[in-house]
Amino acid sequence: MKSGKVGFTSIDDYIATFSNETQKILEELRATIKAAAPDATEKISYQMPTFFLRGNLVHFAALAHHIGFYPTPSGIEAFRDELSRYESSKGAIRFPIDRPLPLKLISKIVKFRAAENLKKAELKTGRKK
Repeated sequence: MKSGKVGFTSIDDYIATFSNETQKILEELRATIKAAAPDATEKISYQMPTFFLRGNLVHFAALAHHIGFYPTPSGIEAFRDELSRYESSKGAIRFPIDRPLPLKLISKIVKFRAAENLKKAELKTGRKK
């Protein structure tokens, strides 16, 4: 792009920019998120792959030495003990790129976030989805 900044239009576009090894990891993560939140839609937000379900659900990104997973602070806090072996901050978890992703844990976090988003939407509109 002219500005020097990459503008992704889809998660496929984003994943295609990485090595084959990293693409496999990202596709595995994507499939896990889809299975845990089948009603969520995919989009790019903040130039990162994002799943959306009545609001942003989770984001992810590949970096040099880790996969960043962004389930909002509530998603991290709810699973603090299970996430204790990973580097994390208020809104991010860093999964080392050279180790298998904890897919069962990721699935649990995504399901938690989906329920949280649906509950917030229900409270906002006064009706269930």
